Amino acid sequence: MEKILNIKGMTCASCAKAVERASRKTEGVNEANLNFATEKLFVKYDENITSVDRIIDSIEKAGYSAEEEKELKEISIGVGGMTCSACAKAIERATKKLEGVDKSEVNFASERLYIQYDPSKVRLTKIKEAIEKAGYKALEEEVSIDSDKERKEKEIRDIWINFVVSAIFTVPLLIITMGHMAGMPLPSIIEPMHNALNFALVQIVLVIPSLIAGKRFYKVGFKTLFKGSPNMDSLIAIGTSAAVLYGIFATYQISRGHHEYSMDLYYESAATIITLILMGKYLEAKTKGKTSETIKKLMGLAPKNALIIQDGKEIEISIEEVEVGDIIIVKPGERIPVDGIVVEGTSSVDESMLTGESIPVDKNINDQVFGATINKNGLIKFKANKVGKDTALSQIIRMVENAQGSKAPIARLADIISGYFVPVVIVIAIISGLSWYIAGRGAIFSLTIFISVLVIACPCALGLATPTAIMVGSGKGAENGVLIKGGEALETAHKVKTIVFDKTGTITEGKPQVTDIITLNGIDEDYLLQIAASAEKGSEHPLGESIVKYAEDKGLGALETRNFKAIPGKGIEVTVDNRKIIIGNKKLMLEENISLEGLEKASIDLASEGKTPMYVTIEAQIAGLIAVADVLKENSTRAIKKLQEMGIRTVMITGDNKRTAEAIAKKAGIDEVLAEVMPEDKAENVKKLQESGDIVAMVGDGINDAPALVQADVGIAIGSGTDVAIESADIVLMKNDILDVVTGIQLSKATIRNIKQNLFWAFGYNILGIPVAAGVLILFGGPRLNPMIAAAAMSLSSVSVLTNALRLRGFKRTI
Repeated sequence: MEKILNIKGMTCASCAKAVERASRKTEGVNEANLNFATEKLFVKYDENITSVDRIIDSIEKAGYSAEEEKELKEISIGVGGMTCSACAKAIERATKKLEGVDKSEVNFASERLYIQYDPSKVRLTKIKEAIEKAGYKALEEEVSIDSDKERKEKEIRDIWINFVVSAIFTVPLLIITMGHMAGMPLPSIIEPMHNALNFALVQIVLVIPSLIAGKRFYKVGFKTLFKGSPNMDSLIAIGTSAAVLYGIFATYQISRGHHEYSMDLYYESAATIITLILMGKYLEAKTKGKTSETIKKLMGLAPKNALIIQDGKEIEISIEEVEVGDIIIVKPGERIPVDGIVVEGTSSVDESMLTGESIPVDKNINDQVFGATINKNGLIKFKANKVGKDTALSQIIRMVENAQGSKAPIARLADIISGYFVPVVIVIAIISGLSWYIAGRGAIFSLTIFISVLVIACPCALGLATPTAIMVGSGKGAENGVLIKGGEALETAHKVKTIVFDKTGTITEGKPQVTDIITLNGIDEDYLLQIAASAEKGSEHPLGESIVKYAEDKGLGALETRNFKAIPGKGIEVTVDNRKIIIGNKKLMLEENISLEGLEKASIDLASEGKTPMYVTIEAQIAGLIAVADVLKENSTRAIKKLQEMGIRTVMITGDNKRTAEAIAKKAGIDEVLAEVMPEDKAENVKKLQESGDIVAMVGDGINDAPALVQADVGIAIGSGTDVAIESADIVLMKNDILDVVTGIQLSKATIRNIKQNLFWAFGYNILGIPVAAGVLILFGGPRLNPMIAAAAMSLSSVSVLTNALRLRGFKRTI
């Protein structure tokens, strides 16, 4: 039996070893391997001898915590019929009740439910049934960009038609009921003083089309009200129904001869409220569509077809049919259909949709190409290695969608309030109406107050405040080559006070070059280089690779090697030409009791110039050193300077010796250096910085950075780095440029500022609007709020929040 366990409480690689030991000691466990970066333990055991519980018990006795990883499925489902954040909360409540549902979040702005569930406990059909029972419609989870666009456009078109129909009948209704105020005479047949019943019946005829145009408010509003989860539709349905029902009662009284009721019909209020809210809904739907334009643009980039070579012939097939291993032809000016490796031809490719970098990238044989990028000038053939959901574009889309579907911590207050908002408003409306009636203001006055309170309340503005800003902000980040994985990362980034940078490949180019070779005891320079290069052939370290390349450039052949052994963070040990060779840093030399006499001053001088000295020993005797220098990236100094101007402390962490690290840090302008840090200790150093109370971000690109990226409050991976680093990070920089760290922080600050503005407006509008509608101003001699003005104000509040969120589309990094 094989299982995956999530391990907590580890701080370094030695913890990982302790967990593995504890697991392997458990009787019946055949294999236990722990991935420290992902904090997951893979165990193989005999279920006849032991169980998961016993393995977990052994790990806990070793001082760590473990839990079996649930095999959760994560999908998003489009939801139709939502009108406000109360609808979103109702769907979340309905789905969270299901056994097996681990997480359920509705993004009201994108109209999607993001759900994690255990397929062994609950089926997708059950989740959809729960959505339907709550009064909403579950749409297909796999929706193409075209069908999604068509659905949204149809929805906008339907709202527009309903608005126009309602407006056509509301305008004459307003003229009939209020025209006399502007001196407009009415035909005698419907003049209220002489033909009061005709006056009332004409209004009934004119209000009916408006009620039909707004039927969705009644259908959804009453359904959710009776299910105990009232929403914004419920407020509109109750308010307008009260107005119409009172109008019918007044019409009945007129038919009995009580003509004084002709001035209290209220049909025009119901029609105008529906018309104004339909207008607001139309503007809201149009504006809301713009918040997800980035993701639509990305989804629309992928070409529909690919030209492949099959049986020696060129055949055009749909992109869905492309398989890994297919040879694909791309002509100049065409988009590359999927990811792959160039096998023939040369060209330059515009990768701006991936990186935001406008300069085309040269591509030769064995270079990687990415789907949806544009082949500029040469015909190339490439072998597909990633198709469908595995392509870089699909991963970016999935990352941006997940970010847009996630909730920032700042949204929690709005979420809590939204859940109680509508029931509280209904109670306030009833209390306000009854209070004025008891105070002797009469039924008409009390009804006006009751309707005004219901109609002015706007849960939509609360529900849209956060998700719209996150959608636009994360979309804008993707446009600039900064992928922010979730709302939490977006919010935390604006509070960062310390940023820790890995040195190699982050601050520096990560492509070191040999600068100096110093030998002792008459050893030839080329021979020392040949030995070192032969030894480093088995190493993947950038410093080792630079020595191999330098030797190759000088035409030095490789010698026979065996018994290669890497010593992490220190160097290597290997047998070359039947002699034991050790290459590494000063720490390794001291551990091996090797005297560095004759090289100490030279190594100090080299280190002070920012060069890394690597000592070479032959048969336990020092033979010389090879110095390697890594140059600063073009924008490192500018990025560090800008971050310091923003009040952020910069720290560089490296395994390099102190002098070299300090020399590079001085060039870059970095505040603090943590040198000679072993790979497994990087996370521990980040933790120490956090203990001072600062919010800490970590920027790195390698496998050994992954634990530190996870430990940091915000992990930022350079996109040119490893998959493990990218998986561990909260923010991914698609370009190999640390100036984008500044972009990410500034975008986070702009987004959070926008969210705070939206929430201030949404809360402020409701806090001021509801008391005014309840008649607070009347107590101080002020006016009574007309329900029609309340409806207009409510519609505009949502539109204003959306419009403010869209301002983020104009975000530009300032350096």
